[in-house]
Amino acid sequence: MAVKTGSGEENGRFRQRRRTRAAIVAAAAELVRQGRTPSVNEIAEAADVSRRTVYLYFPTLDQLLADATAGLMSQTAVDEAIDAADSDPEGDPTERVLAMIRVLFELSDEMLPLGRQLIRLTVAPDAAGPPEAPRRGYRRVGWIERALEPVRPRLDNAAFERLVSGLAMVVGWEAMIVLQDVRGLDKQQQLETTMWAARTLIRAALASGS
Repeated sequence: MAVKTGSGEENGRFRQRRRTRAAIVAAAAELVRQGRTPSVNEIAEAADVSRRTVYLYFPTLDQLLADATAGLMSQTAVDEAIDAADSDPEGDPTERVLAMIRVLFELSDEMLPLGRQLIRLTVAPDAAGPPEAPRRGYRRVGWIERALEPVRPRLDNAAFERLVSGLAMVVGWEAMIVLQDVRGLDKQQQLETTMWAARTLIRAALASGS
């Protein structure tokens, strides 16, 4: 998923929509964590948005609950992996991204079925959602942006956003499905290929600097 690199106003709207979607999912995830199967009304109230806003971003409750469950399964593990990669201040700045990738592959056996479900629910041209809002992948983009924080000062804004977009193409469910279904790679080969692609993109971005 690419972040627009146009005007500040356009980027601001995109990021606000991403935050709104994330807030809805976080509210749903908290209710699920409590052992509940929440209704749309309960989720809207917890997220402090209208029922209409929830449906604007999620056409079905199933899609929302799948997204929320995926977040519960992955958020803490990814955050901890990125934090642990900070323990070596002299280390390769790409290690934060690689740590994120390793965790996602460790979780892939449980996560990939959810990923396939979310892709199926969001690929239709008429899938619900406001214009320019992310249909999925906003969580992934947030992780990538956080992992890349050490290299942000070395890139201008356009180059940084391009790198985020490039990594979003090689990190995540879609890439895993391609490597598994199209290329027939086993899990270790998928991991090695993904880390190679991530390293290549980061090195190319830092070499150009813009």
